[in-house]
Amino acid sequence: MTGHLNHRHLRVGELVKQNLGQIFIKNEAKIPSLNTKLITVTEVKMSSDLRSARAYVIPLGGKETKKIVNVLTEFSYLVRKALSKKLDIKFLPKLYFVEDKSFDYAERIEKLIKENKRNEI
Repeated sequence: MTGHLNHRHLRVGELVKQNLGQIFIKNEAKIPSLNTKLITVTEVKMSSDLRSARAYVIPLGGKETKKIVNVLTEFSYLVRKALSKKLDIKFLPKLYFVEDKSFDYAERIEKLIKENKRNEI
Protein backbone atom coordinates (compact mmCIF):
# COMPACT_ATOMS: atom_id res chain seq x y z
CA MET A 1 0.00 0.00 0.00
CA THR A 2 2.79 2.46 0.83
CA GLY A 3 4.32 1.97 -2.62
CA HIS A 4 1.10 3.19 -4.19
CA LEU A 5 1.04 6.17 -1.83
CA ASN A 6 4.63 7.17 -2.60
CA HIS A 7 4.00 6.82 -6.31
CA ARG A 8 0.99 9.12 -5.99
CA HIS A 9 3.05 11.69 -4.06
CA LEU A 10 5.70 11.65 -6.75
CA ARG A 11 3.10 11.92 -9.51
CA VAL A 12 1.27 14.86 -7.89
CA GLY A 13 4.60 16.51 -7.01
CA GLU A 14 5.77 16.18 -10.61
CA LEU A 15 2.45 17.57 -11.86
CA VAL A 16 2.72 20.58 -9.54
CA LYS A 17 6.36 21.10 -10.56
CA GLN A 18 5.56 21.05 -14.31
CA ASN A 19 2.64 23.43 -13.90
CA LEU A 20 4.58 25.83 -11.69
CA GLY A 21 7.30 25.82 -14.34
CA GLN A 22 4.76 26.75 -17.02
CA ILE A 23 3.22 29.44 -14.82
CA PHE A 24 6.65 30.98 -14.17
CA ILE A 25 7.80 30.82 -17.81
CA LYS A 26 4.58 32.47 -19.02
CA ASN A 27 4.53 34.85 -16.03
CA GLU A 28 0.92 33.82 -15.35
CA ALA A 29 1.03 34.49 -11.62
CA LYS A 30 1.46 38.22 -12.35
CA ILE A 31 3.60 38.87 -9.30
CA PRO A 32 4.46 42.56 -9.10
CA SER A 33 8.17 43.42 -9.38
CA LEU A 34 9.22 39.84 -10.15
CA ASN A 35 10.08 38.31 -13.49
CA THR A 36 9.18 34.69 -12.85
CA LYS A 37 10.62 33.68 -16.25
CA LEU A 38 14.02 33.62 -14.57
CA ILE A 39 12.96 31.16 -11.86
CA THR A 40 13.44 27.41 -12.09
CA VAL A 41 11.47 24.97 -9.97
CA THR A 42 13.96 22.18 -9.29
CA GLU A 43 11.77 19.93 -7.16
CA VAL A 44 8.37 19.74 -5.49
CA LYS A 45 7.84 17.66 -2.36
CA MET A 46 4.29 16.92 -1.32
CA SER A 47 3.14 16.52 2.28
CA SER A 48 1.80 13.09 3.25
CA ASP A 49 -1.82 14.29 2.92
CA LEU A 50 -1.05 16.07 -0.39
CA ARG A 51 -2.46 19.32 1.03
CA SER A 52 0.80 21.22 0.91
CA ALA A 53 3.69 21.38 -1.50
CA ARG A 54 7.23 22.54 -0.91
CA ALA A 55 8.60 23.98 -4.12
CA TYR A 56 12.37 24.26 -4.35
CA VAL A 57 13.29 27.22 -6.52
CA ILE A 58 16.41 28.79 -7.92
CA PRO A 59 16.68 32.03 -9.89
CA LEU A 60 18.81 32.22 -13.02
CA GLY A 61 22.43 32.58 -11.98
CA GLY A 62 21.54 31.72 -8.39
CA LYS A 63 21.42 35.38 -7.37
CA GLU A 64 19.12 36.94 -4.72
CA THR A 65 17.52 33.59 -3.97
CA LYS A 66 16.37 34.56 -0.46
CA LYS A 67 14.70 37.73 -1.74
CA ILE A 68 12.92 35.80 -4.51
CA VAL A 69 11.75 33.11 -2.08
CA ASN A 70 10.35 35.86 0.16
CA VAL A 71 8.49 37.50 -2.74
CA LEU A 72 7.11 34.14 -3.92
CA THR A 73 6.00 33.38 -0.37
CA GLU A 74 4.31 36.78 -0.03
CA PHE A 75 2.45 36.29 -3.32
CA SER A 76 1.96 32.53 -3.10
CA TYR A 77 -1.82 33.10 -3.29
CA LEU A 78 -1.35 34.47 -6.84
CA VAL A 79 0.73 31.43 -7.83
CA ARG A 80 -1.84 29.15 -6.23
CA LYS A 81 -4.65 30.91 -8.12
CA ALA A 82 -2.80 30.38 -11.43
CA LEU A 83 -2.18 26.76 -10.43
CA SER A 84 -5.87 26.18 -9.71
CA LYS A 85 -6.68 26.93 -13.36
CA LYS A 86 -4.27 24.21 -14.52
CA LEU A 87 -4.66 21.42 -11.98
CA ASP A 88 -7.72 19.29 -11.61
CA ILE A 89 -7.05 17.60 -8.27
CA LYS A 90 -9.23 17.14 -5.22
CA PHE A 91 -7.26 19.48 -2.96
CA LEU A 92 -5.18 22.31 -4.31
CA PRO A 93 -2.03 22.21 -2.18
CA LYS A 94 -0.88 25.18 -0.15
CA LEU A 95 2.44 26.30 -1.62
CA TYR A 96 5.64 26.82 0.32
CA PHE A 97 8.69 28.11 -1.50
CA VAL A 98 12.14 26.99 -0.45
CA GLU A 99 15.58 28.03 -1.60
CA ASP A 100 17.31 25.24 -3.49
CA LYS A 101 20.82 25.05 -2.11
CA SER A 102 22.00 22.16 -4.30
CA PHE A 103 23.16 24.70 -6.90
CA ASP A 104 25.59 26.27 -4.41
CA TYR A 105 26.79 22.82 -3.49
CA ALA A 106 27.37 21.83 -7.12
CA GLU A 107 29.18 25.11 -7.79
CA ARG A 108 31.49 24.57 -4.78
CA ILE A 109 32.35 21.05 -5.96
CA GLU A 110 33.11 22.36 -9.45
CA LYS A 111 35.42 25.00 -7.96
CA LEU A 112 37.22 22.35 -5.89
CA ILE A 113 37.71 20.14 -8.94
CA LYS A 114 39.17 23.06 -10.93
CA GLU A 115 41.51 23.99 -8.06
CA ASN A 116 42.57 20.37 -7.75
CA LYS A 117 43.37 20.16 -11.48
CA ARG A 118 45.40 23.38 -11.26
CA ASN A 119 47.41 21.96 -8.39
CA GLU A 120 48.22 18.82 -10.37
CA ILE A 121 50.00 20.73 -13.14
